[in-house]
Order: sequence, then C-alpha cells, then structure tokens
Amino acid sequence: MSHDTIKKVQDYKDSLIKKAEQLITYGFPEKIVELNDLLATPMFSDRNFSEVHQELNIPVPDPIVLTNHCGNNDGAGCSSDEPSLKRPRLDNETAHFIPGTKVMALPNGSVPCNQPLCDMIKLVKPIIRTLVEDSNLLKMWISFMIPKIEDGNNFGVSIQEDTLAEIQAVESEAAAFFDQISRYFLSRAKVVSKVAKYPHIDDYRRAVNELDEKEYLSLWLVVCEVRNRYSSLHDIVIKNIEKLKKPRSSNAESLY
Repeated sequence: MSHDTIKKVQDYKDSLIKKAEQLITYGFPEKIVELNDLLATPMFSDRNFSEVHQELNIPVPDPIVLTNHCGNNDGAGCSSDEPSLKRPRLDNETAHFIPGTKVMALPNGSVPCNQPLCDMIKLVKPIIRTLVEDSNLLKMWISFMIPKIEDGNNFGVSIQEDTLAEIQAVESEAAAFFDQISRYFLSRAKVVSKVAKYPHIDDYRRAVNELDEKEYLSLWLVVCEVRNRYSSLHDIVIKNIEKLKKPRSSNAESLY
C-alpha cells in the first residue's frame, strides 16, 4: 500500500470526524428547530382530514336496466311455463346483477395521485434521507473512536457501543419510512382499481379517502419521529461526549 493511499484514508477519517462533531454541535439543533417550524405550518398543523381528499375522476355509470321483451305490453304470455327458447336469455342466468365492469379505458382519463399528499411527500422524503445520511455519519464517527480491544477500563467503550446501537436503530427506522411511503401508493392503487371495476359501490370510494387520511397522519407522525430522533441523538451524544471521544482514561492505574 502506497504512502499516498494511507494519507488519503487518514484524511478521510479526519474530515469525517470533524464533520460529525460540527453536525452534533450545530447541525442537529438547527434541524430540530427547522422541523418544529415545519410542523407548525398549515400543511401539517390543524389541518382537516377533508383537505387531503381528492376526486377520483371515475364517474358512476348509468345503471343497466333489464327490460322484459314479452309479446304484450301488459305482460300477458310471459308465464314461466314458456319454453326456455322463447324467454329472453341473460348473460348470467343465476343472478340479475353485473359482477364487475371490464375496465378497458376510463372515460375521463387517468386517475391522478392525491396531490396534497404528494406535496407533503415531496417535503418529507428529503428529511428522511438526511436523517439516514446523518445517522450513517454519526455511526462511522463513533466507530473510528472505539479503541483497540484490551482487558479492563472498558466502561467508556461500553458507552460507545450503546450509543452506536442507538444510532443504528435510528438509521434502520428512518430507512423503513421510505418503505411506508411506497406501500401507500401500492395500497391506494389497489383500492382505486376496485373503484374502477365496481364504480357503483361507494364503500370502495370511501376506502380511498380513509387511506389518504391515514397516510396524512403517517406523514405527520414521520416528521415528528424524525425530530424526536434528532433530539434523542443530540441529547445522548452531548451527555456522553467526553466518554465517546476518550473512552479510556490515561490514569486508569490510579483507580486500583
């Protein structure tokens, strides 16, 4: 390994440590204030659930009327004893309802995504991504400060390991928020397809609204959780900053 390569690796470690310390000292408090201000905006605060509803652009078709084509207008000659060939045949002899509509094309065009929620998601996704990146940076910072394995005087090392485990949990939780957003679109698409196939059933339309309300609440909760995670990480690191930087005291022999 060349001397230049070793120097580049050391420079990377030094820059990462410096960046992580600045993030803890200045970045996390600024992020906490920024998220508090965002939660106080009309998009997240005191918003009625009805404000996140959106028209599906799927009209209710006219009902299909099954007419009786008997010989007389008064219904004479329509007894059930007539041969089956003389009676009008239905596409479904066992039921008098249409089981579903074959959706070839929607008359009013495509069904759009929920625009109010898409606007919220556009704001929330960069916040989640930043938390993942900050957690990863903090994780590497602590990993670089863990000393070599030795017997005794490992209390500070245990603090480093506990803090590292907390940061890894935050990183995993933040990554899961992305999966939650993708699952919302998939679930909504399935319910909307039900509305397109069964446009006369209002319960499916109501299910879309309920799903949108649930996602709005989830997005609000995600922002709250991201703020809380920044607060908890900042608190645990600041309280244990001495042990995180110097897990082993230089005068350990004087303790015995």
